[in-house]
Amino acid sequence: MGSLLQILLALFISVIGALYLLGSFRRRRAGEPPLDKGPIPWLGHVLEFRKDTAKFLQRMKEKHGDIFTVQLGGFYFTFITDPHSFGSVVKEARTKLDFTKFAEQLVARVFGYHSLQNEHKFLQASSTKHLMGDGLVVMTQAMMCNLQNLMLHNVGSGDDKLWQETGLFAYSYNIVFRAGYLALFGNESLKSTGTLEKAKEVDRQHSNELFWEFRKYDQLFPNLAYGVLGPSEKMEAEHLKRLFWNTLSVQKMRARDNISGWVHEQQQVRAEQGMQEFMQDRYMFLLLWASQGNTGPAAFWLLLYLMKHPEAMKSIKSEVEQVLRETGQGAKQGGPLIDLTRDMLLKTPILDSAVEETLRLTAAPVLTRAVMQDMTIKMANAQEYKIRKSDRVAIFPYTAVQVDPEVYPDPFTFKYDRFLTPDGSKKTDFYKGGKKLKYYNMPWGAGTTMCPGRFFATNELKQFVFLMLSYFDLELKNPNEEIRIDIRRWGFGSMQPTKDIQFRYRLRF
Repeated sequence: MGSLLQILLALFISVIGALYLLGSFRRRRAGEPPLDKGPIPWLGHVLEFRKDTAKFLQRMKEKHGDIFTVQLGGFYFTFITDPHSFGSVVKEARTKLDFTKFAEQLVARVFGYHSLQNEHKFLQASSTKHLMGDGLVVMTQAMMCNLQNLMLHNVGSGDDKLWQETGLFAYSYNIVFRAGYLALFGNESLKSTGTLEKAKEVDRQHSNELFWEFRKYDQLFPNLAYGVLGPSEKMEAEHLKRLFWNTLSVQKMRARDNISGWVHEQQQVRAEQGMQEFMQDRYMFLLLWASQGNTGPAAFWLLLYLMKHPEAMKSIKSEVEQVLRETGQGAKQGGPLIDLTRDMLLKTPILDSAVEETLRLTAAPVLTRAVMQDMTIKMANAQEYKIRKSDRVAIFPYTAVQVDPEVYPDPFTFKYDRFLTPDGSKKTDFYKGGKKLKYYNMPWGAGTTMCPGRFFATNELKQFVFLMLSYFDLELKNPNEEIRIDIRRWGFGSMQPTKDIQFRYRLRF
């Protein structure tokens, strides 16, 4: 009898311990945000959150207000939905709110990579050197050379004067990914091919094969990040990871020409820190995804919006032609290929506004910080809330500000000049509640964790669209076809469509 009581007592203690670990006993304390644990122990609201993040957060805001805490897969996330209060998150010291801890867990799960100490510091310093300022001049030229090879290698052959029909998303993503990959990770070596033309042909074939493998992994990415892949998907993900670790290995990179200073320096720093080569190979895959996973989809959306809005297309085409005239260039039969420089890309305010508007409508990251110590968050209305150590703090700018009708009238309509003032300069004055917003559009994040490659990514996007408008006639097969966002990708940067949309293109001359 005594033995039975001991077993029952042990079982009772185990159940109580499990419920505690599942968060079942958590209660809102005085001074904390509203707490909504959800219907399922430990999982909380994660199923509804994954199904439609934007819809879920809007429901929580309507229920609880501008700040609330929800349970998602074992973690408690405090979401702030008042854009005037975003500064309390993005400006907070890393000793209290740290992005790197959350990021390290994600990249370990998704890419099998385990970070160095001061990882973000190394990346930021190298990106500032190579993807901004003078370094950006070099990268813009590398991107230009590879775009020319991929897009214009058969100009003058006669075949390109016929209408070509394909999917706009696949085409845009394919070209931008491949050119970006070659610009960053280098080209086929002349030593292995003998001639430049043969090396360019190998680049075209190799990068195209790599893109389609990348797309397979990209489609698995959301479920991989959430840790909910099925058995067969897990096997495919592992196979693809090993393929990319091999393709981007340090050994193979040494045999390539024109590797960017950014990639070379990232590898060199890790080698000097004593990181094993197999882990360096994994980091190269992480760099590829981080640099190329969002730009291609953004290029698709921009071209789609321009083809659906003739006034926008006409205005940007006129700007493109003016920039070319000022530099004595043009898309002409038998003439030299257009060579876009960084300085030329600085003279496109209308295109810049269209890019900003595209990102406002289609970039939807969730910006997350790990809470490193018990702390207090002060909202813009002066109210203060206590946040617990080991929780998460997050903001979702897409619903909080980017499609807020008070900030952007008619928010789901593409207006190419929305970010232009009447005199043609960049507009930065946007208001909510009668107060000017500091954080009015956040496709790149904000604060010290803002995407370090944003200038290179923007140039990639602009160069691709600039060349498409200069060299080709473009039209949608069905201009009235509706295109929907794939809501399963909320929170992971540039959104993607639920299906592709067909378009036609042909050489203009």
